[in-house]
Amino acid sequence: MLPTAVPFARELGLKVAIAVAYTISPRHTDEHFAETTRRCTQFRPDAIYLKDQGGLLTVDRLRTLLPAMLEAAGDIPVELHSHCTTGLAPLVYLEALELGVRTVHCGVPPLANGSAQPSVLEVARNARLMGFTPLVDEELLASVSRRLAGFAAADGLPSGVPLPHDLDHYRHQIPGGVISNLRHQLAEIRMDHRLAEVLEECVQVRADLGYPIMITPYSQYVATQAALNVASGERYGVVIDELIRLARGFYGEDSGYTWMDENLRDRFLSLPRAREFEELDRRASDDMTLAEARQVFGAPGISDDELLLRAIVQGTGEIDTMRAAGPPRRYSSAGLPLLTLVERLRETSAIRYVRVQRGSDSVLVSNRAATTGGDHRGQLT
Repeated sequence: MLPTAVPFARELGLKVAIAVAYTISPRHTDEHFAETTRRCTQFRPDAIYLKDQGGLLTVDRLRTLLPAMLEAAGDIPVELHSHCTTGLAPLVYLEALELGVRTVHCGVPPLANGSAQPSVLEVARNARLMGFTPLVDEELLASVSRRLAGFAAADGLPSGVPLPHDLDHYRHQIPGGVISNLRHQLAEIRMDHRLAEVLEECVQVRADLGYPIMITPYSQYVATQAALNVASGERYGVVIDELIRLARGFYGEDSGYTWMDENLRDRFLSLPRAREFEELDRRASDDMTLAEARQVFGAPGISDDELLLRAIVQGTGEIDTMRAAGPPRRYSSAGLPLLTLVERLRETSAIRYVRVQRGSDSVLVSNRAATTGGDHRGQLT
């Protein structure tokens, strides 16, 4: 994919950053990640970043891994992307700065911490104490953070907070978002009380499959198969299609299929479904033309953007639901006092008008709902 995607992105004037996804297993050594980094350099990206999607990095691990990647990257900048799932990412970021990384991926509170990225405000403050000069506008980011916090409070949404350190996460390595979905799906079939069993089964399934990196789509495949094993009471009594494809090498060497348990691979490849996939591979496959795509996913008069959206979600159900929900909600905050005033006037007919004055400038906000008895938007006059 990269030989095609990178030149295409360049033609569009985009900058390219290639991710090297981190995980823990017997086959994911420093040399493995260094070699992966070297393979990335042939495409001459603008940056290569170590993607710790599971928040698994520790300070000690970084001290051997990152120098190996920096050496392999040569003159290409190396960045770091981690999550706070185990509570260690803020410390790992500071160590990365000491080791020579100059760009770390952060979040803006209240969307930081939790299972997200470390807070940009905290990282910037600590980096300054270490003698670095952050190149972000901290005053502006603090203002944005306050506004986002107001939106969260208005909707009763939780704010990201530091999580306790959980050693079990290093065993199953299921990302936080996948665990959330898994918990929801288990609740739907009244199995949410067996989440711990499913996570324990994930450890075995991942080892059986050759230690795939726990990132989309592999983490979902491992979790789904583990849930089936627990629900049925039989390991691999029911096998999802994606694991059969993995055993056939469909996802490439990085999926770990060459490390897969040989007896299990033979078992998967002997299934009737595997023979169906083999037959499909023997058929000639041509690229779909734009006209054919419009025939499958399209409708008269839709835009190219709409066509791409339908192709990505494989239909219109989710799109129709999104549009039925109406336009996106508009939020007001202390940062937009006049807009907040107008919004509040819409909610009452008791106030006829408000005059706002600063110095010699003044504005009159009249409430049509109060003056006409109708349900109109506030009008500036």
